[in-house]
Amino acid sequence: MQGLGLILAFIFLTILSWGNYGPLMHAGQAGMLGASLKPFICVGIAYFLIAVLVPGAILKVRKETGRFTAAGVWWSLFAGAVGALGALGIILAFKFRGSPVFVMPLVFGLAPVVNTFVTMFLNKTYDKAGPLFFGGLLMVAIGAAGVMYFKPSAKNVIITEQNSAITVTLTESHDGGTATQSWQAASLQELQTNPELATAYKWYQRKKPLSFSEMLMIIAAIALTALSWGSYGPTLHKGQALMEGSRLRPFMCVGMAYFIIAVVLPLLILSFWQEGGVWSGGGVVWSLGAGAAGACGAMGIIMAFNSGGKPIFVMPFVFGGAPVMNTFVTVLTEGTFSQLQPEFFGALLLVAAGAVTALVFVPKGAPPQAAAAT
Repeated sequence: MQGLGLILAFIFLTILSWGNYGPLMHAGQAGMLGASLKPFICVGIAYFLIAVLVPGAILKVRKETGRFTAAGVWWSLFAGAVGALGALGIILAFKFRGSPVFVMPLVFGLAPVVNTFVTMFLNKTYDKAGPLFFGGLLMVAIGAAGVMYFKPSAKNVIITEQNSAITVTLTESHDGGTATQSWQAASLQELQTNPELATAYKWYQRKKPLSFSEMLMIIAAIALTALSWGSYGPTLHKGQALMEGSRLRPFMCVGMAYFIIAVVLPLLILSFWQEGGVWSGGGVVWSLGAGAAGACGAMGIIMAFNSGGKPIFVMPFVFGGAPVMNTFVTVLTEGTFSQLQPEFFGALLLVAAGAVTALVFVPKGAPPQAAAAT
């Protein structure tokens, strides 16, 4: 029972961490006035601190099973690379006015589907897929469409545009009465870049209908993250197996890949390209927090496995709980719970249930004994 309690504690750590990743990343990017590379760099720094320095220090003071191998390092670096690309996809989805309330549930619903197909490819088990597995995929697809269709809009916000000037008016209920607040900007650029108008720009993003091009870019960014994060688990597992079961060594490789892709490369790009947005204390703190949440969530999964947890129930718990946690945190911090429709919650639950079903009923490879006999 004690072992089960420890496993559940680490699963909850991952749900809490990954459930807060999207809101933290969104807040960090907003604090940097919509920049993309700057918050990405902060995520990479946080991953380097938690996934490289901390495990390195642990390995210095105590031994762990396994060893570094060339093939294990390669697969683990690849896992870190796709993890970093997934983080970039989240940032790009937010840049094109996607909201954590629908971006993250779609990512957490689609990534397990990609995970199952990558696992089947590596294990050569396509022919063993059954109706329950495909039913789970269908549930994810229908739920994802519902999440996009019923995503909340700011019904208590009015946007007035005259020439290039923009007025944002917010009406809120307080103790039986109503209060109205308005912001004015001379142009959309001022609304985006003036820190005093950050609240107004947040409501502008939520109220202004997404253009067709923005919707396409958000879908492409979500697809990038789902493909990347869906490949993360199987490739990291392969790297871990090639390092003879080591947990910390492949995790360190993940952190090194994050550092190269999310810190070194963006800094090189910024040296000759002037990106919009600004470095700000609040933006840096929130973005570092997002990176720390991502790394802590990954560590929580590793510790759940170390404590005896099996992927067959650890991952369904995580991918079922993280989007619910994300939605709860988002509506709580934005005060937009009343704007969510019952249909949105139904679609959200369908995505989570479909992801869990696909993970549970993914075709399994033959046991080692059976495989050796064939």
